[in-house]
Amino acid sequence: MTFGKSGTYLNTSMPLLGIYSRQKLSGASSDPKHDIHKPEPPTTPSDNIFSADIHEITSQNMQGVKEAIILASQQRKDLQNDLLKIQATLRISKAKLMFSYILLYGLIKRSIPEDIRTDMEAQKEAIGQTKEQIENCYVKLDVDFEPEIGKKYEKLVEAFKKLITCNSIWDVTSSHYQNRVAARSSASTIVRKTDVRFGLKPIPDVKSEYEALYFQNANGSDLYFYPGFIVMYSDKTDFAIIGFDEIIFNHTYVRFTETGRVPEDSKIIDRTWKKVNKNGTPDKRFKDNYQIPVVQYGEISLQTTTGLNEEYEFSNYEFTEEFGKAFIEYQKVIRSLKKL
Repeated sequence: MTFGKSGTYLNTSMPLLGIYSRQKLSGASSDPKHDIHKPEPPTTPSDNIFSADIHEITSQNMQGVKEAIILASQQRKDLQNDLLKIQATLRISKAKLMFSYILLYGLIKRSIPEDIRTDMEAQKEAIGQTKEQIENCYVKLDVDFEPEIGKKYEKLVEAFKKLITCNSIWDVTSSHYQNRVAARSSASTIVRKTDVRFGLKPIPDVKSEYEALYFQNANGSDLYFYPGFIVMYSDKTDFAIIGFDEIIFNHTYVRFTETGRVPEDSKIIDRTWKKVNKNGTPDKRFKDNYQIPVVQYGEISLQTTTGLNEEYEFSNYEFTEEFGKAFIEYQKVIRSLKKL
């Protein structure tokens, strides 16, 4: 994959399948309906936050990348089946050699065990070659950055490495308003969220010097961010690929009324009461009323017009903000290449 002033290109080379191609992934679309425009952020939270069916999400100009990954996976599967067959044949040959001596006909006719040994050597060689082919059967992502673009991506990766050190990372799976007056609460929104993990790791069928930025997804396929695209991955055949430029990305902070444990790296910015009046004073009708901390968390959301819809919260707002700014700066460069 080449990132430069002339645009973004995918260079495909699969010698075992006879596939060699160079595809431009960026450039002005001749069809206006395929142009991506950043909509305004939603003004109201949705009840459930999850992405559409994974088969509907792949970007049109990323089909070639997806097909290359599927082909590599299928080829490796075929080679693994071939390996099992050769290994089974080798076991049969070993049995034949043993019986040739047990039943004495191998001693009487020397050419029989010699021919079996010759076959066994050929089978062992075939096993070695097939294992080597399996080892090399993957999509190798070589990224050629121009210096300015490479620095932007390095900054994004460094910000991500800080982000994954957050004491807590949550996948927000649902969000809805509540009547504050009726609930006697200071929180106007109720969210459900699940602890998830972020990290650096690739998908099985892609090898690159750049490890993917991994986002665990609590209610769907996990996300793997590569320099030019994002893979939404369930398994080797069930995944989607989205162009980096198509992501509608937002980062902000949220005031969260924390009724549980406050993470060590979070900032308490205010306090409220378990039961509170409209003017913020404690509701004295409740005898065991007590104070609750209001914490500042970081938040990012990821959406596309094809159906991606994910939202995350982080205990460290500063790291969230740094990652958000780095993501947007890198994405601006990718989007500028699309116009070339």
